[in-house]
Amino acid sequence: MTVLALVASLFALLLGGAGPAFAHAGLSGTDPADGAVLKTEPRYVTLTFTESVGFSDDSLRVLSPRNERVNPRPAQHVDGKDDTARVELSGKLPQGTYTVAWRVVSADGHPISGAFVFSIGAPSETAAVVAAGSPDDTAVGRLYGVFRYAAYSGLALLVGAAAFVLVCWPAAGAVRPVRRLLVVGWVALTASTVAMLLLRGPYETAGGVTSAFDPARLGQTVTGRPGAALIARLVLLAVAAVLLRRSARRPDAAVLGVRGRLAGALLAAALAVTWAGAEHASAGIQVALAMPVAALHLLAMGVWLGGLVTLLLLLRRPGPGGREVPAAALGRFSTLAFGSVAVLVGTGVYQSWRQVGSWEALSTTSYGKTLVVKVAAVVLVVWAASFSRRWTARLVHEAASAAGPSAAPAPERVRVAQTVGAPAAAAGADLDAASDAPAAPDAPAAPAAGGPGGETGPPPFEAAAYRRSLRRMVTVEAVLGVLVLVITTVLTGTQPSRAAGERAAAASAGEPRVKVLTVPFDMGTANHQGTVQITLAPGRVGENTVEAVVYTSDGGLAAVPELRLTLTQDELGIGPLDAKLKDQKGYWAAYDLRLPMPGVWTLNITVRTTDIDQVTVRDTVRVAPVAG
Repeated sequence: MTVLALVASLFALLLGGAGPAFAHAGLSGTDPADGAVLKTEPRYVTLTFTESVGFSDDSLRVLSPRNERVNPRPAQHVDGKDDTARVELSGKLPQGTYTVAWRVVSADGHPISGAFVFSIGAPSETAAVVAAGSPDDTAVGRLYGVFRYAAYSGLALLVGAAAFVLVCWPAAGAVRPVRRLLVVGWVALTASTVAMLLLRGPYETAGGVTSAFDPARLGQTVTGRPGAALIARLVLLAVAAVLLRRSARRPDAAVLGVRGRLAGALLAAALAVTWAGAEHASAGIQVALAMPVAALHLLAMGVWLGGLVTLLLLLRRPGPGGREVPAAALGRFSTLAFGSVAVLVGTGVYQSWRQVGSWEALSTTSYGKTLVVKVAAVVLVVWAASFSRRWTARLVHEAASAAGPSAAPAPERVRVAQTVGAPAAAAGADLDAASDAPAAPDAPAAPAAGGPGGETGPPPFEAAAYRRSLRRMVTVEAVLGVLVLVITTVLTGTQPSRAAGERAAAASAGEPRVKVLTVPFDMGTANHQGTVQITLAPGRVGENTVEAVVYTSDGGLAAVPELRLTLTQDELGIGPLDAKLKDQKGYWAAYDLRLPMPGVWTLNITVRTTDIDQVTVRDTVRVAPVAG
């Protein structure tokens, strides 16, 4: 009962730690805004996300134009809001362009990163270097993905082999390859879990592989949800090691008893929950339903795929005493596998709806496209399984037919004393009684009698040929199952389609109400170098306000005799549209510029500094569609 209490406690702990959130965070707003030019230095830099995020000491870095860090203290949440991050800046910051590099961890355990810039006084060149690319496209990220796949494989072997022994054929527990398969599954799952626990810190913070052994970073890992789930998995694997050791001493699974089998079932369920508690199921809509569904999906995968590998080993190697896998055991596994695939399909449909969100997302997002490939692989698995199920049913049917006569009680044979010269009929009675007795199991079947015209009966059933066909098809199923497992592992590290849509919507809603562009120009002389700052509000289809300010090379305001702005949509062949800027005594402006289409527009800015000197510079701006 101690084992049952431990498993139940860990199960409740992992379930209780899950709260509602949106899978994969997205940056919804920043202060200062991306690209903003400020007159005075800000005191703080604040980021707002679409969901709660976690961060370390280096999650937010504000870098000066000389690539020096200007936030002396780590990030904090703003007023206790888990979806915010704020850093305080040093005082007396010099003018120029500053880079904000950030890397945080979403509620579902996946790291996300990005960067943006703002300027103080006037834009400038910057030496800041920010790592680009996906957070998973690093040495640590790739290693973490490999060990994640190894963990899934170990769970499948451990759960599938145990289920085959407990449910289908207890005598298989005495077969050396099956016992070895259980040990391999346990070792693979344990080793990969330890590796993921060590790599979790560098994976979240973009550290190097050597930093995996940093005690301080490991201490931070175990306090987070993913780290706690990995620790719980190791505790459960220690309990599994005790059960495996006991079963190795007495290979017959029947000795486990009802309590042992119940403990094994709870142990497998709790292991599955350690995934559900730290992956996509723990964040998003309907978390209370999604977590048990995800655990059930994972268990069904393990029972089916691990059971296939176990069956394949037994079909290639004889069982205890040289026995083949009994037809009854094949029938029980066929039923178990059919039920597992049905659970996989049912839970997979729910998870697909929850993570994809729309039919369109199947073809427009990475998650949706990968899911389509997985569905195609599952269809192939079901097709292959139909042949295996058909041949298994024939083997079970023939075995039941052969066992039918032997199940009836043998007729009692009575020895009757005969005198010499007794009638042959009396002796024949004894022979007839003997012929009614069942034939010996190893006795070959008598050939079928010829019918009229010398025709023969149906050909005899060849069990060996069916077993060979079954073995080949089980091999095909196992290979396809490994493919499904690989795709599943890829999906766990891919942003769900629904989250991608929510992130895009949040980014669109969080776009600044103004778009600021700073375009440098050079007239070829020292006195005629400067920049033009164009402010477009709201930067959407429809009526917009345009304001333009010209700065000298030292950042001061410059008065120019003329400033013209035209906009062109090259993809659709629209324009040029003249903004008709008017001099407002210090800046130029237009308040009725109408932009008819969204997309990337080219700005052509002509600056005339004297009666004869002028220059035209270009830049682009993305015009958003009408909101709502």
